[in-house]
Amino acid sequence: MATTSTNPAALASDATTPAETGLLIHLASVSAEAIEPALSNLALAFPGQSFAVAIPDVAPNLTASPSFDKLRLIPYTPAAPSATNWVLTAADYFNTYKLALEHSKTACLILGANSHTVPAESIRNLAATTLSSGSDLAVGHYHPGPREGLLNSAILYPVSRALFCARPRFPLAVDLGVSIRMAERLATVAQRFTAAAQDDAILWPVSEASAAGFTLAEADIPARCAPSPASADLNSLLTQLCGSLFADIDTKAAFWQRMRSTLPARSIPQATQSNESIDVAPMIESFHLAYANLQEIWALVLPPHALLGLKHLSVMPQESFRMQDNLWARIVYDFILAYRLRTINRSHLLGALTPLYLAWVASHLILVHSGVSPERHVEEQALAFETDKPYLVSRWRWPDRFNP
Repeated sequence: MATTSTNPAALASDATTPAETGLLIHLASVSAEAIEPALSNLALAFPGQSFAVAIPDVAPNLTASPSFDKLRLIPYTPAAPSATNWVLTAADYFNTYKLALEHSKTACLILGANSHTVPAESIRNLAATTLSSGSDLAVGHYHPGPREGLLNSAILYPVSRALFCARPRFPLAVDLGVSIRMAERLATVAQRFTAAAQDDAILWPVSEASAAGFTLAEADIPARCAPSPASADLNSLLTQLCGSLFADIDTKAAFWQRMRSTLPARSIPQATQSNESIDVAPMIESFHLAYANLQEIWALVLPPHALLGLKHLSVMPQESFRMQDNLWARIVYDFILAYRLRTINRSHLLGALTPLYLAWVASHLILVHSGVSPERHVEEQALAFETDKPYLVSRWRWPDRFNP
């Protein structure tokens, strides 16, 4: 029977004939051409170590290379290819737990698409965090540029932090470490989707861990080539991600309404001013166009004070264009509520959120260009979501209370 190593130092030892550890590494959504570099990267991350590595059987003729000959490869047949392979899906979580059980593993690393670009040191750090911290979920913490990951900064992170009191900066990270009980919980949720032939459904591991009372940690991954969505259409992307998040919030309403604690502020890097020109005009123009044409739809979703805030925003000159943090927080909360109540068709609802999101992005980029640290603004925005959480709770319980 395989032995389990929980000593981080042992993960990087130079033993030539080690026993296989209790860690399963699952290379999820890996393409055929990326398998060999991904395996070589794992061997570099854990020199001399023996691991079980699950890989999709997209390369049945893969020949073991001396660079990764200590890795025990476990080919499996994944679900049908999906356009959602740039994030982890229900099928990925289900397969991870199934494989871990079959091979008697006590913890798992799930590495998403382009995992061969994750530095070996970061993979080793994620494994050490998973095995030694006592956490059930270790989430990759990335270092995006000031113009990257903005949907995460604007909605996914602050909503997750405020409602689930969860610290991970990237609640939809594609690189995770999970304990066997966390893997089981995710697989249980995933099974509901796979049974309904929705293998590509998106799960939210951070909210699952919070709702279960499991412990969370973050593992630093400063450099990585982020997977890209198959479609560059912002409206489709926002509909997919926010629709999934809003549905998860609806499912867990009884939990997050009871949560009262807040999290300490993060350490913010020193602000560095960027002199690079930022073309925010198309984003602001999109907002102005929507302001002229979507008033009736927004009026079904947003209460009068939010509509007044948008009116003020619509007349601001570009150089001082600024969406206030509390206005944005309440707008997102109002859209979450409207999603729950099906105030309008959900696809149309999330489409009406897109120009408002672009207005936030334009405001954020203008602020960053003025010298404000992007992370400082993101944390201030998250604090606004935390502060206004009672607003969502009140509207959730009494949805007509603030309507005209």
